[in-house]
Amino acid sequence: MALVLEAAADRKAEEPVALDVRGLSSFTDGFVIVTGAQRRQTQAICDAILDRLAAEGDKGHKVEGYHRGEWILLDLADVVVHVFTPETRRFYALERLWGDAPAFDPDRPKAPRARASRRKG
Repeated sequence: MALVLEAAADRKAEEPVALDVRGLSSFTDGFVIVTGAQRRQTQAICDAILDRLAAEGDKGHKVEGYHRGEWILLDLADVVVHVFTPETRRFYALERLWGDAPAFDPDRPKAPRARASRRKG
């Protein structure tokens, strides 16, 4: 997660937030949420993150929303990165939605992932 935050900061990402959602989410361990002033900056932030990960040998991530640039989602498996324009970030308010999640602590041991229950019927 530190690598993602550093790459975003290199492109002047604003209001970085890293949330630890282990134990609250079954699909990821953390969220990184950052803001870019406008579409071109959100795309540049996304590119910087992907370039930094590729340089570390980490490739093949899912990217959604890149062309619109208002909310770019990078699915890195253990971390989901949300790159917003200011208006879109205020509208979706993920920090409020995930308000029970503490700030991410990389030294905290991983919690076992909860299994999704299957209902019959």
